[in-house]
Amino acid sequence: MLKWRVGEVTVTQVVELTTASLGPHLLPQATPAELAAMPWLAPFLEDGRLVLSIHSLIVEAPGRRILVDTCIGNDKERTYPRWNQMRTDFLDRLTSAGFPPPSIDTVLCTHMHVDHVGWNTRRVGDRWEPTFGNARYLYAEEEYAHWRVEEQPYGPVFADSVQPIFDAGLADLVQGDHRVCDEVWLEPTPGHTPGHVSVHIASGGEEAVITGDMIHHPCQIGRPHWSSTADWDGHMSADTRAAFVNRYANRPVLVIGTHFAGPTAGRIVRDGDAWRLDY
Repeated sequence: MLKWRVGEVTVTQVVELTTASLGPHLLPQATPAELAAMPWLAPFLEDGRLVLSIHSLIVEAPGRRILVDTCIGNDKERTYPRWNQMRTDFLDRLTSAGFPPPSIDTVLCTHMHVDHVGWNTRRVGDRWEPTFGNARYLYAEEEYAHWRVEEQPYGPVFADSVQPIFDAGLADLVQGDHRVCDEVWLEPTPGHTPGHVSVHIASGGEEAVITGDMIHHPCQIGRPHWSSTADWDGHMSADTRAAFVNRYANRPVLVIGTHFAGPTAGRIVRDGDAWRLDY
């Protein structure tokens, strides 16, 4: 479990799982030869393969507990075999880290893909009930408008992990630049999905950004033009990523990757003619 301090804000990572099997599908551009040209990637690789972490990030601002992205979840019908009817002890880990579900006041989903909304709900009998019953769940309005009519390839994600939150009256639709509190606000980063957002944190003169899937793996910092096969619009995703890297490079801004394994966070710095993550 990793933890970072940003002024008066603390960010804690709680991992659901890590995988080295998705990389070739998500980023086929990341061949062994290409990765070898970026030796700084070593902590984010396993036997030359991309490692991805699926985790939640809990942002503790003064008087607030905000959980960013809720991973895959248990007991859910999914077309990807490793995630189908999955059973993990994620909620126990969350509680052991000091964040029992009733203590969360806000759930913030960077987008509505299968591995970012799963623990929004949990099965209670034959129903899907909100996992974080004391929280407001925030969704970008453009993201919600897209997925309420578009079918997801991994199963009934909207039906089991999003719609029950609306049925329970716990959902709030917000704009892509919504301010959650004085220290935390959303930053539109479209391309991976239409309403994708990243999460900006600023406190005590320090800054951090939680990427969401605008960047899946640190190799995309070195190669911003590498778009994921899971991107809704690969050209837009690449443009958004390049703008993000240029905006935050060589600045004291901590970049916390939503799927970065290994060190998970660092600062973007110059690497010859390209960029890298300095961790």
